[in-house]
Amino acid sequence: MSASAAPGIPCRTIGGVDQHVPAEALDAFVAESLADVDVDGKDVVLVIPDGTRSCPLPLLVGAMHRHLVGRVGALTAVIALGTHSYMEPDEIDRMLGVGGVDSQGRPQPATLGDAYPGLLVVNHEWADPDMLVSVGRIGAERIAELSGGRLRREANVLINRRVVEADVAIVVGPVFPHEVVGISGGNKYFIPGCASQDMIDMTHWVGALITSAELIGTTGITEVRAMINEGAELIPTQRLALCCVVESGTGLLKAAALGTTEDAWAATAQIAAQTHVTYVDAPFQRVISCMPTRYDDIWTAAKGFYKLEPAVADGGEVVIYAPHVTEVSETHPEIYEIGYHCRDYFVHQWDAFKHVHWGVLAHSTHLRGMGTYDPTTGVEQLRVRVTLATQIPREVCESINLGYLDPASVDLQALAAEPGTVVIPNAGEVLYRVKGGIG
Repeated sequence: MSASAAPGIPCRTIGGVDQHVPAEALDAFVAESLADVDVDGKDVVLVIPDGTRSCPLPLLVGAMHRHLVGRVGALTAVIALGTHSYMEPDEIDRMLGVGGVDSQGRPQPATLGDAYPGLLVVNHEWADPDMLVSVGRIGAERIAELSGGRLRREANVLINRRVVEADVAIVVGPVFPHEVVGISGGNKYFIPGCASQDMIDMTHWVGALITSAELIGTTGITEVRAMINEGAELIPTQRLALCCVVESGTGLLKAAALGTTEDAWAATAQIAAQTHVTYVDAPFQRVISCMPTRYDDIWTAAKGFYKLEPAVADGGEVVIYAPHVTEVSETHPEIYEIGYHCRDYFVHQWDAFKHVHWGVLAHSTHLRGMGTYDPTTGVEQLRVRVTLATQIPREVCESINLGYLDPASVDLQALAAEPGTVVIPNAGEVLYRVKGGIG
């Protein structure tokens, strides 16, 4: 029996598809749920999202903090970055509701210590080998079985030291349709959230082989989630989760579940599939995906394509409108060298690209979408055009196989009135699909 499957910890849920959960109700829910958990005097880690995920994190962390800090021996929050850029102190403060004023104009606590006394907040130090600990290995044949035969390679599962050495690790964060795993959340906060780049590469490349268009929004145990769950089972820490469904655009809490990482994820994934998927009658010809500033590079703003690809017609176009974005990726410069291509472009030229981090290859295919590549003629045919309306120069866009649109020329109101064009505000979280299948 895994640590997370320990008896006596039922999964509780609150809210639902057509509901909103008030702060007082969430607080009572967390108090009741944590009463079942043996945390007294123990080292507890909260695993929280980074700034690219939309959720009322001060509300969630505040409730967890109130009902843990008087009981635990130590309390730490690890930001599950995966391989995203480390968050700066001022970014962490904003994410956790420190400094400035809240939505009602009331002053917020001045420091993290004022807001959450006794809580240490740190980034997942994915680039520091000393902060990663091996919790075990998954054999090559087992990886082949889990991945549906797509990958046969041993995995050394390296996890953040703070998570591994804690007594209890509690994921605190939202679930959304996701391009790699189907529905995010749960054990995904450990792998890739708190894992090494190698494990991240393996899971993301399997997702790329399946394709984002097929995986995204899938509520069941996909091949990638099966790999993630298998790796998480090796973590000796007791694993729990407060999984949430958050109304996109408002940040209001619709539902929450607290239990094991598997149970809490399963309960909220079903709700997210109903609240975060929009079905349209006919495929879009042109989409303008307006990206919020929480996506500060194309590596993260690419979600504006992932969530729209299934609803775009063959030969259609997705414009990622993010005038605040100035670069493709700070932490993954290889993307400038390989550019953006469909899956088959890499698979049919594997010897030329196998040295590149697989996670970078996966990101490339996710943003370029479905397509084909003929190794005999060298011709790549892509189903959908992808255009950047950012501060990234035209020559850079063209060098990475993407279109360019001057963001200063974009009139969103005029574009919304154009036949065949749809403008999606606050893009990146809600998945769009055509009734009956891909566009």
